[in-house]
Amino acid sequence: MFFEQYPSGMSENSLAVGDAAPAFTLTDADDKQVSLSDYAGKPVIVYFYPAASTPGCTTEACEFTAARSALTGAGIDVVGISPDSPEKLRKFRDAENLGITLLSDPERSVLQAYGAYGEKQNYGKTVVGVIRSTFLVGADGKIEQAWRNVKATGHVARVLKQLGVEG
Repeated sequence: MFFEQYPSGMSENSLAVGDAAPAFTLTDADDKQVSLSDYAGKPVIVYFYPAASTPGCTTEACEFTAARSALTGAGIDVVGISPDSPEKLRKFRDAENLGITLLSDPERSVLQAYGAYGEKQNYGKTVVGVIRSTFLVGADGKIEQAWRNVKATGHVARVLKQLGVEG
């Protein structure tokens, strides 16, 4: 069972279930190039977060790391993308002992392609920034599920439950 969660006011040109996932090649925490096509033939969770080493982003990354073995057992990899530099991602990964791939999108082009960058509410004010979002890209390269404008705490548990993965 697949479904999407949209915040109110989501634009009509947002990715929908069944759409081809936008291709990307970004630099990881070890300065290596990683492409979405590297995951062709198997599902991958691609999640977008605002900033490494902040409380919510640390919670989310640690929860994805904790769920890694369950996700891997279900044949699903995890990739996190933020505007942070590879150096900052490396420090974040090492400080938190993260076991997931972290990618740098300083130009925010991939964030924008996935609708994970734009206007959002932050403490009652409208700001422009990263919209915490998660996508399940299927083995065929199409969006199978989309969770948008999510809260960090508990999000990974909801993803696991909706995917039917025991965490």
